[in-house]
Amino acid sequence: QVQVVESGGGLVQAGGSLRLSCAASGRTASSYAMGWFRQAPGKEREFVAAISKRGIRTYYADSVKGRFTISRDNAKNTVYLQMNSLNPEDTAVYYCAADAHSRLLATPTYPYEYDYWGQGTQVTVSS
Repeated sequence: QVQVVESGGGLVQAGGSLRLSCAASGRTASSYAMGWFRQAPGKEREFVAAISKRGIRTYYADSVKGRFTISRDNAKNTVYLQMNSLNPEDTAVYYCAADAHSRLLATPTYPYEYDYWGQGTQVTVSS
C-alpha cells in the first residue's frame, strides 16, 4: 500500500508564493509518475502539473504555466510544487497523486490515471 501525504498549504496574499510538498511511502518514489490536482468549492477537480518518474519531463495546465514549478527528489521520496505569483483563482484544495503504472516519460493529466491520492492541503489566496 502506498501513502501520499501533502503539506505546505496555507493562507497567502495575492502575488505571494507557497511551496507544497508531497511525500510518498511504500515503494521507491521513482516507481511513480506524480501529479498535482486542485479542487475549488463547487468545481471539479482539475489537473495542475505532473512529473515523470525520474523527473525528465514535466507538464502544466495552461492556467499555471510560468507560475508553478513541479519537481521531485527521489532520494527523499518527495515531490514539490512551487507556486509563485498566486492569485485568488488559485484558491483550492491541492491534491498530490501517484501513478504506479505509467511509462518512464509519461506525465499523466487525468485523475483516473492515478492510483493513489493524498488527503489534500488547503491553499487560500487573499486579494
